[in-house]
Amino acid sequence: MNGQGTAAQSTPIGATREDEDVILVLDFGSQTAQLIARRVREQHVFCQIVRHDLTVERIRELNPRGLILSGGPASVYGENSPQPDPAIFDLEIPILGICYGMQLACRSQGSEVSPGQHREFGRTACHVVEGGDLFAGVPEESIVWMSHGDQVQDLSDHFTALATTDTCPFAAVKHHTREIYGLQFHPEVTHTEHGGTLLGNFVRTICGCTGGWRMSEFIQQEVELLRERVGNNRVICGLSGGVDSSVVAALLYEAIGSQLSCILVDNGLLRAGEAESVVTCFQDHFKTDLHVVRAEELFLKELAGVTDPQRKRKIIGKLFIDVFRKEAESIPDATFLAQGTLYPDVIESGADPDGPAATIKAHHNVGGLPAELGFELIEPLRDLFKDEVRAMGLELNLPEEMVWRHPFPGPGLAVRCLGEVRKERLETLREADAIVIDELTKAGLYREVRQAFAVLLPIQSVGVMGDDRTYDDVIAVRAVATDDFMTADWFHVPYEVLGRISTRIINNVRGVNRVTYDISSKPPSTIEWE
Repeated sequence: MNGQGTAAQSTPIGATREDEDVILVLDFGSQTAQLIARRVREQHVFCQIVRHDLTVERIRELNPRGLILSGGPASVYGENSPQPDPAIFDLEIPILGICYGMQLACRSQGSEVSPGQHREFGRTACHVVEGGDLFAGVPEESIVWMSHGDQVQDLSDHFTALATTDTCPFAAVKHHTREIYGLQFHPEVTHTEHGGTLLGNFVRTICGCTGGWRMSEFIQQEVELLRERVGNNRVICGLSGGVDSSVVAALLYEAIGSQLSCILVDNGLLRAGEAESVVTCFQDHFKTDLHVVRAEELFLKELAGVTDPQRKRKIIGKLFIDVFRKEAESIPDATFLAQGTLYPDVIESGADPDGPAATIKAHHNVGGLPAELGFELIEPLRDLFKDEVRAMGLELNLPEEMVWRHPFPGPGLAVRCLGEVRKERLETLREADAIVIDELTKAGLYREVRQAFAVLLPIQSVGVMGDDRTYDDVIAVRAVATDDFMTADWFHVPYEVLGRISTRIINNVRGVNRVTYDISSKPPSTIEWE
């Protein structure tokens, strides 16, 4: 290989800077910890999720303007409940505890926490009794989202109540002499009507953050870091047509220009026009050194006769690495491999030594090319959420249709072509999928739907076209609404739009005589069919 060494090394370009306002979220196993961080970043304040037991010494090194203690599934009085370093409450920085985090903060100062007489789950009316800075701009009565069984039952003399609900006398509290606050409800979820205002009050007014974190400035910092890190070496970036890899490539081109080489493996499993749009954008517009490997015949040969979805994925994954490796070896002086790892990937993989995954969450591998490729790995998006990546793409002048493109599985159309993957079946699926996207776009729904696609089923059904009986393929249409892709609901596409989709597919896609619409949610279903 042209890369140095025998294993890829991850270089965390884009780590927290000392000159930025930073809020740390201590994660106690909350399902909404990432949402807290995203809501804080909406205030133009950089926010990082860290492990719940991060030492006070390390927190001082990170130099945050404030701490947020997340919720969590445990009981604070449980034998193995996650606990923070108790010295955090002696730090002279503001602390906001949410749900479990509030109970921890209150208990640390002498309050009693126990199972509530009434468990609260869902929307609840909240009454502000003494709002102060935290509740500035929040009406006296509003709806908040509760999700708890335990609650503070006996508030110590150190605290005063700021808000109540019918069943929770201490829905929000504040320490008398320290900047320690607690919310029994969840301000980070959209169901809490003024949650953004509350978090904004905490990070801006109470913590004193200036709100100066802007994508344009972040890009400039990343560009400088990339130039310093890469020097005169060459970087290889694998392009898929998806937003993450496209933004990585655009950022690298901004930083190092002609030192960037991109590889697009056209495996014959891409969406309609996808390979062409990548070539147009990165070869014609950005003038990038783009290597397009036409490998459809090779992939289809290996997939012939395979119907099991896991076997499909393994075959495609292994073959992709082989093809990518061979093309990479033809590029002289290549030292680095760029990958579109996002912040949620870093959190869930345990790749960040300060992050929460190593202590609370199950381990997940960060997706991407394997270590044995031999390049040094750089991940310039590892600090960003998906919506921030899209914002970066727009700042870098990527076409909107590329920035807002719906997610696409790594194995491509093979996982949406149920049963055997053959060229003619892929063409059928590709044509139907293009119609789905076109009709949603014409109806102004494409950006509202978070993911939509067609699925070719491995069954045929009886139909009538003209005077002839048919026995042809069935297409299923899938469209979902979701904030995080961990859960999703089926999107209520208007009947007239569904009607146009069905009519166009049956009239224009040869061999299809029936179209169905998938109205299942995740869970129990998954978004993809395979």
